[in-house]
Amino acid sequence: MTAEGFLEGRRLQLARGVLLQCIMGGYPPSRFYGSDDGDLALVADPKQIHRLPWSQQPRALAICDADELTGESSRLSTRGQLKAVVARYAALGLAPVVATELEFFVFAPNPDPTQPFQPPLGLDGRREDGQSAFSISSNNGLRPFFSEVYECMAALGLPRDTFMHEMGVSQFEINLLHGDPLLLADQTFLFKHLLKEVALKHGLTVVCMAKPLAHTPGSSMHIHQSVVEAGSGRNVFSDGAGEPTATFRHFIGGQQACLADFTALFAPNVNSYQRLCHPFASPNNACWSHDNRSAGLRIPASSPVARRVENRLPGADANPYLAIAASLAAGLYGIEHRLEPSAAIQGEFEVPDNLSLPCTLHAALERLKRSHLAKELFGTEFIEGYIASKTLELTSFFDEITPWERRVLAAQA
Repeated sequence: MTAEGFLEGRRLQLARGVLLQCIMGGYPPSRFYGSDDGDLALVADPKQIHRLPWSQQPRALAICDADELTGESSRLSTRGQLKAVVARYAALGLAPVVATELEFFVFAPNPDPTQPFQPPLGLDGRREDGQSAFSISSNNGLRPFFSEVYECMAALGLPRDTFMHEMGVSQFEINLLHGDPLLLADQTFLFKHLLKEVALKHGLTVVCMAKPLAHTPGSSMHIHQSVVEAGSGRNVFSDGAGEPTATFRHFIGGQQACLADFTALFAPNVNSYQRLCHPFASPNNACWSHDNRSAGLRIPASSPVARRVENRLPGADANPYLAIAASLAAGLYGIEHRLEPSAAIQGEFEVPDNLSLPCTLHAALERLKRSHLAKELFGTEFIEGYIASKTLELTSFFDEITPWERRVLAAQA
């Protein structure tokens, strides 16, 4: 839209079906979004209108809500789903607080998708070989790229906590500062968009796949969650003596009760399960623990005022609005129903059957399809539409034969 049209308040409309468009570009049958495929209104959030600092031509981006023409939020909108979950907390006098940790890879251009990703050439003419975890070395030659990333974050008002080189080859992590869930989802979305745009300027490729490289740790989007009193800001996970509260236990109990049903919302792609089924600090379970990275729900070491629950299931490929909404909805379900968690686990452990999670996209979609709880919390329209779109993607994946199948199976009798 032109700047003039936007400033005049001209309404931008969008076909409802676009909210269920799959990643290859197709759509599920129209019955999932209304046979007429009528319009939605895109309503810009006035707090999320940004001049794009990386663009030479003056351009701006506005994050919008997708609303029905009658004014209510579309049930197909993941941003709308998150706002609805936050409103349910507010009705109880509570406010959730979240922070996201996003991991990503920076690669050289990859024009041939049949070839593996490679790190960029470093200043010494070599490619990183995986020895730079948590290093302050700038040999990889990415300092100009990251300098512009920092500048663009500042221009967009994206505060950052820490940036570091992660365990994987040319893999990095950012920790965004904790705050309002909708704000953090917006910031996570903006940061991923910023990364890819700035990378293109520098002749690089940023990849937020859950598992882009074999034999290498995948990329997560861990969600740190706490709940405070709406008025005082007091963390309701800790009592006056600094001890864990019943609300803290119930929040964990809700997460455990919902994670298996919601796995497809946290791990939305075929590749998501490459990360989860080769777990390197990427646990595919609903166990909880104090500071144990093998548990799907980790309680980081912290002071009582910062007591929180870290959901380690989502990958970097997750939709931040939907992943945060699903995680917070699970915790609220536990609070409302006073659910008690299992015993905490420590050290080496085996995952009980009742705390294991689906390990393929097919299994996760089948679990979601049977979930009355998911339909209760997010609405039948959203869940059935989501499943229909993801089933199209899964079918497309099965339409291709992988190099592994040709290499290993072609010679079999």
